[in-house]
Amino acid sequence: MHGYANPARFLKIARWFTMPLLVGGLVVTAAALAWGWTSAPPDRLMGDSVKILFVHLPAAWLGMGGWTAIAIASLVELVWRHPLAAISARAVAVPGAVFAFLCLASGSIWGRPTWGTWWVWDGRLTSMLVLLFLYLGYIALTNALAREGSSSRIAAIFGLVGAINVPIINRSVVWWNSLHQPPSITMGNSAIDPVYLYPLLACVLGFSLLFGGVVFARMRAILADAQAEARLRRKAQKAELAQATAGDA
Repeated sequence: MHGYANPARFLKIARWFTMPLLVGGLVVTAAALAWGWTSAPPDRLMGDSVKILFVHLPAAWLGMGGWTAIAIASLVELVWRHPLAAISARAVAVPGAVFAFLCLASGSIWGRPTWGTWWVWDGRLTSMLVLLFLYLGYIALTNALAREGSSSRIAAIFGLVGAINVPIINRSVVWWNSLHQPPSITMGNSAIDPVYLYPLLACVLGFSLLFGGVVFARMRAILADAQAEARLRRKAQKAELAQATAGDA
């Protein structure tokens, strides 16, 4: 794990992965969405609106998966003090928030013809909205800590505490009476017809590749900003030292 703690070594690897992940994600996502939207038949009850699932479900999974990644990175930072853990958590936060928002937006669009309303305050929707707010709070906190040069351990604690919401989202439709349907995919079992399932899994793969590419790109940008700031700080220190030396002379 510490073998890639050196930023230069990590950046060398990240450069190789960023573009293939982004390009591959775009291609797979576009092909999977086209596959699902053209080949999947309308649902008996929901009609063509069921095809929103090809965006909604991957977004929901990646929204929860993003915060799970933040929690793991936060644990690694607190326990092993890995120097890239905080950077990876910051990099995950923005795409995670985007997918959480996309999940809520697509679910609302899907809910209007299915439930007759844009929004209901049931367990699944409310806990997913809480996740979006957690993402926004985490992004604001990490940006503030980075500006002030404060310890990122505060954000790591926030990331671990916020992870409590992930299993709540997952089990909410089981624990509480809800308009939202029960889990369609569980360990080793699926209630989704193969004509929907296979394009859905392809969409999950495509969105996941995009997610990974964006995370690598953001990690590279954060490291570049940190290196640029360090160079400016060194130049400022050299200028102050030169002025002090000239004053003494």
